[in-house]
Amino acid sequence: MSFINEIEWQEYIQQHPEAHILQTAQWGMLKSEFGWEPHCFRNETSAALILLKRIFLGYSIAYIPKGPIGYNWNSMWSELDDFCRKKRCVFLKVEPDLWEEEWDFAQENLAGFKASAHNIQPRQTILIPLGGNEEEWLAGMKQKTRYNIRLAEKKEVEIVVDDRVDIFNELMHATGQRDDFEIHADAYYQRAYDLFSPQGMCALFTAYYDQKPLAGLMAFKQGKRAWYLYGASNEVERNRMPTYLLQWKAMQWAKEHGCEKYDLWGIPDAPLHDLEENFTKRSDGLWGVYRFKRGFGGELKRSAGAWDRVYDYPVYAAYLAYTHKRKLS
Repeated sequence: MSFINEIEWQEYIQQHPEAHILQTAQWGMLKSEFGWEPHCFRNETSAALILLKRIFLGYSIAYIPKGPIGYNWNSMWSELDDFCRKKRCVFLKVEPDLWEEEWDFAQENLAGFKASAHNIQPRQTILIPLGGNEEEWLAGMKQKTRYNIRLAEKKEVEIVVDDRVDIFNELMHATGQRDDFEIHADAYYQRAYDLFSPQGMCALFTAYYDQKPLAGLMAFKQGKRAWYLYGASNEVERNRMPTYLLQWKAMQWAKEHGCEKYDLWGIPDAPLHDLEENFTKRSDGLWGVYRFKRGFGGELKRSAGAWDRVYDYPVYAAYLAYTHKRKLS
């Protein structure tokens, strides 16, 4: 196994279009500016971007988001164990880029790990296929969603692909305040755009009416997949349904850039019947966006979850208790 630099890692990812956006060199560079320390590992059969973060008392945690890449992951763990112990990591968390139906592969390739209930990325999502034509896309949507897309066009909402991250940040602040959730710093969204956009891996869509910004969406692509990672809106002209037209334009952009799937990235982790029974009654957490996202059709997909490889059980237990307490507060 060898450590490789960001340029070598970027070249490796280009040779592996199946890799997830969270395994790219750009993602590692982004996280490096916001409290994480990226390292890239590679051997003959597998590779991974691993992120380290200091927690307390000189300890760290290690995290592989939506990786590793390749096969025979078990060939990596012994050397990664040595690395993590040298870095005083309490545990290594892996959230593989696998769906729940690929659980057997996860178990086989994560020897020495235990399934964890503590996910960093959303466990469940809606995946929209981008095959066929746009009429087929519309046919797969809920009637109200189709109506709202056309209504936004009729009400003269204009979607602009631009670089106005400053406007997006204003919209994000309005969203966080309205929906009472924590957002990243302004610099985070700006840096994400600056890292991914020059590579053709990110587009920023802004909805306007009468030159007033109404909503924004930042979409990302890697290989043949695209992701809706960040979205925001204010209270201005909401009856013009700008967020629906934004998603429609993002789907078109993804298809034009060779993507076969568009990932809506995050809905409540509940069975379909519970989602359908409760989405009109709840607005907490990801429930608030499920009503919107479900309208675009697609397939409900649940990941294989998070897996932890523990190096220090007493500190691991203390860390879990600490994070649980913070979440409750």
